[in-house]
Amino acid sequence: MKAGRSSHLPILVTGAHRSGTTWVGKMLTASSETAYISEPFNRWRRPGVYSGPIQHWYTYVCSENAAEFIHPYQRMLSFRYQALDELRSLHSFKDAMRMARDARSFLSGRIFNRRPLIKDPFAFFSAPWIAETFGCAVVITIRHPAAFVSSLKRLDWPFDFSDLIDQPLLIQDWLAPYYPQMLEARTNMADLIGNGSLLWKILYQVGTQFLEANPQFIFVKHEDLSLDPDSGFKLLYSRLGLDFTPGAQKIIRNSSASGNPKEIARHDIYGTRVDSQANLKNWKRRLSSEEMIRIREITGEIASSYYGDDDW
Repeated sequence: MKAGRSSHLPILVTGAHRSGTTWVGKMLTASSETAYISEPFNRWRRPGVYSGPIQHWYTYVCSENAAEFIHPYQRMLSFRYQALDELRSLHSFKDAMRMARDARSFLSGRIFNRRPLIKDPFAFFSAPWIAETFGCAVVITIRHPAAFVSSLKRLDWPFDFSDLIDQPLLIQDWLAPYYPQMLEARTNMADLIGNGSLLWKILYQVGTQFLEANPQFIFVKHEDLSLDPDSGFKLLYSRLGLDFTPGAQKIIRNSSASGNPKEIARHDIYGTRVDSQANLKNWKRRLSSEEMIRIREITGEIASSYYGDDDW
C-alpha cells in the first residue's frame, strides 16, 4: 500500500468495477467522518447527486475538456443536492427511496462537516484530474484479473469498448496502443472472457502509470483486505487520516465475517456482507481451466506485477 496524505480533503475510491470499490467505500464511512457519494460518473447516475454531462462509461476528464465538469463536481463535493433535478427524474418508489437516501447523506455531510467519500469506479481515468483539481485523496483498488472476469461472467456483464473508443482525448493521452485491440473487441461483445481480460489489462496498465506519476495515491489489493480486514482497513484509515474507531472496526468485522454468505447474491450487486476469505476462492469454481489460461495470457504482463504464480 503506497502512502497517502492525512487531510480533511475529499476521498475518491476508484478502480475497475467489480474490484471491491463499493466494499472499500462503505467501510471508509464506518467511522462517520465521511459522507458517502455513489458513482457520479455512472451513466445511470442520479441527477440529484451529480448533474454534469456523462455520456460514456469510464468518462475521461482532463484540463482540455474540464470546463463542463468542474462546477457540477464542485457542487457535489459541497453537498449541494439538486433536489429539483432529482424530482423530475423519479419514475418509481425505488427512485424515491434512493432520493431520500442521497438527500439524507448530503444533508448530514453539510451539517456535520464530513469529508466527501466518492465511490466511483467509472472515474478511474479521471482520477488525476479530480485529485489535482479538488485535492482529493485517491484510493485505487485492484482485484485478481480472474476474479474480476469471473464476476463479469457470473453477472453476464459485457463491456462495449465504444465507450473508450469514442473518447478522442482518452485515446490520445492513454489508450492509443490498445486501439486496434479495442476495435476488434467491440465487434465481439459476447466474448466476456477476452473482453473482460482486455479491459482489466488496459485499466491497470494505465493505473500503474498513474501510481508512478502520483506517489500520493493509495493502492490496495482486494485480496489483502479480504484476508485481513482489520489490519488492512486500519492501515488504510491511517493513510487517509481517518479515526479507526471501535465502531468502525465492528462494522468492518461484521461485513467480512465467516458467518456471512460465501458470495454476494446476483440481485444484490452492491452488497457488502460476505465471508471475505471464502469469497476469494469463488472464481476458481466459476472458470474453466481453459478460461483461466486465456485470462492469464491476456493480462499476464501487467498481472505479474501484482500477482505471482501462487495466486493462480
